[in-house]
Amino acid sequence: MRDLAGGFGYLMAGQRWVFRNGRWLGFGLLPGLVALVLYAGALIGLGQGADDLTAWATPFADDWSSPWLGLFRGFLTALVFCLGLFLAVITFTAVTLLIGQPFYESLSEQVDRSEGGEVPKSGLTLAQELWISARDSVKVLGRVMLYGILLFALGFIPVIGQTVIPAIGFCVSGYFLTQELTAVALQRRKVDLSARLELLRSRRLLVLGFGVPLVLAFLVPLVAVFLMPGAVAGATLMARDLTRPDSAPDAPDASAVPAVPAAPQGPAAENPAGGFGPPPPAYS
Repeated sequence: MRDLAGGFGYLMAGQRWVFRNGRWLGFGLLPGLVALVLYAGALIGLGQGADDLTAWATPFADDWSSPWLGLFRGFLTALVFCLGLFLAVITFTAVTLLIGQPFYESLSEQVDRSEGGEVPKSGLTLAQELWISARDSVKVLGRVMLYGILLFALGFIPVIGQTVIPAIGFCVSGYFLTQELTAVALQRRKVDLSARLELLRSRRLLVLGFGVPLVLAFLVPLVAVFLMPGAVAGATLMARDLTRPDSAPDAPDASAVPAVPAAPQGPAAENPAGGFGPPPPAYS
């Protein structure tokens, strides 16, 4: 439970950071606004075409009597839209980060700088960073699609499909959302995708405490845009502590994650006392 609270604490700390630094809040809103327009158009199109899609996919039900035909296709239409919404929530961050790579890179660097010490640099050009970000996002989204299809199919199970499966879906969404957000800071620390996934798997509750509340908030229109800058800031603070070379009580056991580089040049290594520190109650 402490890890769950700690993950939520990182999320809140990131939001506080951007509101204390209002210029960076405005700076970080631009990519989210562009992505929001794109996704709003896609979801509107899906909402208008979902009925036709389910009718095309279920020709065997054309001769069913009322009200079974309407109930069956109405249920499928709702599931199709929910699947689209699920994928929108998952992919929104990846697309927004890709659109706003220079913006969020600068924001993440500023968070590191404000915490003291040397700011980690990836040493890559913008084109290389964009390529790596896009490549890793495609790999992650491929896994998300598999989970999404599986959860969509399980949604047909009575009772469980309407209770347990949506809860699992939110957890899956939160996990991969956190992975995408921490990628900004971890890529600068030269932590590759496989090592990032291993690192986050070692702290699943911490990751869920950060990502699940964010997923729930993202379901509210416009909220995702305004929370993205703070989410990037909070993910940077989390990445700082997860890659600390010292053995802080809440830091991951280095022996349990051998693939993660210690990042000795990171700001937390230069000045451990100046780092963000472990999850609450350290936040103030």
